[in-house]
Amino acid sequence: MSPRLNYGVSLLAFAGVLAFAPASFAQNTADDESESRQEMVIVTGQIGSFSATKSDTPITETARSVTVETAEMFIDKGALNLSQTLTYASGVTGETYGFATRVDSVSSRGLSIPRYRDSIQELFGSYNTTRAETYSMEQVEVLKGPASVLYGQGSPGGLMNIVSKTPKEDFRGEIVGEVGNFDRYQIAGDVTGPVSGTDGKLLYRLVGLYRDTGTQVDYVDDQTAMLMPSLTWLASPDTRFTLIGLHQETDSDTGAQFIPIEGTLYPVEATGEYIDPDVYAGEPDFNRFDTESTQVTLLAEHQINDIWKLEGTALWRSGEADYHQAWPAFTGAGQSRYINAYLGLPSSITGLTDTTVARTFYQGDNTSEQYALDVRAKADFTTGVLDHSLLMGVQYQDVETDSNSAYFAGGGALQGDFRYVLDLANPVYGNVPDQAVLDAMYVDSPTQTVEDLGFYLSDQISYDKWRFTLGVRADQVENDTGTAQQDDDAVSTSVGVLYRFDNGISPYASYAESFEPVLGTDLQGNQLEPQEARQYEVGVKYEPDFVPGLVTLSYYDIEISNLPNPNSLPGDAAQQQGVSNLKGFEFEAHLQLDEFYIQAAASTIDAEDPNGFELSAQPDSAASLWTTWEPEGRLSGFKAGAGIRYVGASVSETETIRYDTPSYTLGDLMIGYEWDRWDFQINARNITDEEYLTSCLTRGDCFPGVRRTVVARLGYNF
Repeated sequence: MSPRLNYGVSLLAFAGVLAFAPASFAQNTADDESESRQEMVIVTGQIGSFSATKSDTPITETARSVTVETAEMFIDKGALNLSQTLTYASGVTGETYGFATRVDSVSSRGLSIPRYRDSIQELFGSYNTTRAETYSMEQVEVLKGPASVLYGQGSPGGLMNIVSKTPKEDFRGEIVGEVGNFDRYQIAGDVTGPVSGTDGKLLYRLVGLYRDTGTQVDYVDDQTAMLMPSLTWLASPDTRFTLIGLHQETDSDTGAQFIPIEGTLYPVEATGEYIDPDVYAGEPDFNRFDTESTQVTLLAEHQINDIWKLEGTALWRSGEADYHQAWPAFTGAGQSRYINAYLGLPSSITGLTDTTVARTFYQGDNTSEQYALDVRAKADFTTGVLDHSLLMGVQYQDVETDSNSAYFAGGGALQGDFRYVLDLANPVYGNVPDQAVLDAMYVDSPTQTVEDLGFYLSDQISYDKWRFTLGVRADQVENDTGTAQQDDDAVSTSVGVLYRFDNGISPYASYAESFEPVLGTDLQGNQLEPQEARQYEVGVKYEPDFVPGLVTLSYYDIEISNLPNPNSLPGDAAQQQGVSNLKGFEFEAHLQLDEFYIQAAASTIDAEDPNGFELSAQPDSAASLWTTWEPEGRLSGFKAGAGIRYVGASVSETETIRYDTPSYTLGDLMIGYEWDRWDFQINARNITDEEYLTSCLTRGDCFPGVRRTVVARLGYNF
């Protein structure tokens, strides 16, 4: 066990002591309507003030596509990380780059999307902080499509928002242990309730986790400790403040091995065989990906009167990563033949087999620090026959990132130095460049800062069964790269309309915009304009009255402009005339049919970049179905679940290269039993242990998928 992770076990032991401390709690009586609402929430999830929409307007009355995965849902499905919580969501690609330990790569509508927590952005830059732990989450949400009216600069694909566990008024808690294949061991604890002697005005919650696990790739292990204490002060019936602390440390290696096309997507040309897709291409004594993060979040709510309410989110976050990795140089198929041809030497002299690769050695010291504040006022009022839910706010964030690195491309192989090459079919480790070699290549890059100030206004107007949404936002973004400074201004708008029929059917249409600054100048020195996107979306939502549930069918059309111009002439200043188009259908259903919970999803996408090529590494279609059975009567307490996930083919191409990654289908199973205070569950994801590739890139590497994982989970509730 890593010395700096020892404290994790002690903290969890402390949580266990709290679990058995004397406590009393009050039981509230709910009427039939609230019970029905609670059942609906369990099925579809619920959005609130710190959700992706910054509103408690029900999803059924929102003219946008929103997916919610509650903790109960993704635990049933056996999700072990943030990417896996969304593998059953429509139009969302979890595990975009297969088995990974550095980040949770999630795409929506064909585009990578940013990570938010409690309605404020939590992750900036690359490889400079820890991954988010699912045990800290109440639910995960995806707001699909452009969202700049609420959030400022961002991806046209949307965003994912994590809702944190926060204190509850009644005492409760749990201790959960997990064991699984790849030598997975994890223990976690969660306890909450009122602070003694405060007459229920002060609430606490303590969430902790420690994990020690191997993975499907040799030498890639994971030791993680996470502690998330929080405190809520109920200053009055109308005022609530919640302070959340979160500290996490992970000692790990990088799961992305960047295995070459030849031997994965295609067989090795000389032998017709494939290499092990889970081969370790790094160096055990060199590789590491050790991360640490600390953050403090403040959530504030104050009901001024029957009309006005104030809300706010403030965040400070600091992260760092010590990242070392050796990986196969990106030379595509048949690396040894390329090297031999380059040197003009036969393989008998170089000794390089057809599965030998040159390796690049990388060292990075990455940090990030951010301050963010989002203060908003809400007003619910009536003007004549119109009911208004007005939201107006100001958002400010100051983010500083720093990335210093050494990059030894190819490890000297193209210069005739073969000491650091690796035969992927028969790997022998222990050959690493001297630290002095990497020190000589070390680049201390300047610190980069981004400041963003935005003012936004949105109004949800209700007239009879009509729901209208109007929104506008103005942003000013300042980027300082350490060598240059750039200022961008943007105005974003959104409109939506929805009609609620008495039979539960609600057709809707919406328009939304987004922007992302582009740093630099064109060939004539003019500052580049932000990339801009607009989305048209139409759809229908159905909330049946005979069972709890929600069904959504939608079509979207996204256009992204101010992209690089593929047709520009040399010396032409018009470098931002490129346009990308994305169109697709999405279907999602959540239904509770007596003892069965059913979640179904399907989507298609037709997307092109400015060159007319398909978007890289994005599947053209996807479909999934999950069912949970929780019988009553003599089998009460028993539960079982089964799911199937289909992910369509993806393409990566240029004018001269095209790689088609085949589709794949995976099955997941769950079985469990609850009795008294105990909860036992076994999950198996990719039950048939399918070997598959999630994507391959034109630079010459592929990303193997996640192999079969089997985890047994035992929880004690108190």
